[in-house]
Amino acid sequence: MIDIPGTPGTLTGLVLRISQCVFAAGSISYMVTSGGFFSFTAFCYLIAAMGLQLIWSFGLAVLDTFALLRKKTLLSPVLVSLFVVGDWVTATLSLAGASSSAGITVLYFGDLGSCSFEAECWKYQLSVALAFLCWITIAISSLTTLWLLASG
Repeated sequence: MIDIPGTPGTLTGLVLRISQCVFAAGSISYMVTSGGFFSFTAFCYLIAAMGLQLIWSFGLAVLDTFALLRKKTLLSPVLVSLFVVGDWVTATLSLAGASSSAGITVLYFGDLGSCSFEAECWKYQLSVALAFLCWITIAISSLTTLWLLASG
């Protein structure tokens, strides 16, 4: 297998995983601190998708840290195929959650104008923006691992 930036067990891979954790945790925290997120199914789905993303990315960040400290490679075909499947599943769920929440945010708070609390509306919008940033970083990771699997 060739050396691609962002592969598991490298410093850039660790940075990608940590950024996924930070964006997912930020999305969850902004959504949970708003008052009535539980009355919208899309927002609840976003919390579930970001929670799964946080767990997956944190586990792989720990694995990347271990590999960097021990100077081991995580390039076995079985591990890389596991990373590909996990990344693609979490990327799909994250994109679906972010898109559905963005649609609800635009519909209710932009088009219908039913946002009476400005701070709450900003929390919803920031949560959705962080979810999209999380999806961008997981998309980079998933494409990198797919490229790595195909090249090796």
